Amino acid sequence: MALRVPKAELPSELRENMIKMLGTVPEPEEVLAHNPKVAAASREFSNAVATWDAADASLKTFAHMAVAAQIGCSWCLDINYFLAQNHNLDLAKASQVPRWKESEVFTPLERDVLVYAEAMTNTPPTVTDEMYAGLLDRLGPAALVELTVFIGFANFAARCNTAHGITSQGFSDACAIPLAPRPQAFGTAATA
Repeated sequence: MALRVPKAELPSELRENMIKMLGTVPEPEEVLAHNPKVAAASREFSNAVATWDAADASLKTFAHMAVAAQIGCSWCLDINYFLAQNHNLDLAKASQVPRWKESEVFTPLERDVLVYAEAMTNTPPTVTDEMYAGLLDRLGPAALVELTVFIGFANFAARCNTAHGITSQGFSDACAIPLAPRPQAFGTAATA
């Protein structure tokens, strides 16, 4: 897949800051730069999301990667795996998220979060009262509200990136453990 809209120029200061942080400019930024208001709002919300701390960072990262794998957003898989390494998360687990149903490395709570992320991603969503209640009991209201909005944000990012034709930029190539390949079939996720 190729970008469906050409990259736009970013202000030099923003470009330089992104290169310092990531080594390159993320393609979503270059695409969104066509509409500065949209780009600024997206960056602002993304930065705010990164400060939330009621839910465990690993659970949120695994959930975002599960959404990306289900939708087929290689860019989100790539960057989130890279960020998992930079935030010292368990790379052995993070590397397995694209094939989590077949992997045995996840705890029951992590598996339930992955099921929940996929259920939220299904169209229409397939979240059940039992699924929600089970997570609410273990995470508490603040963390579950945060996790739910975080998964919604992951859907927003993954769906927009995929629609724009944005694909992996190779961020995860720097990780010590290779990222497991995604399953070939995408679409409605089965509950586990």
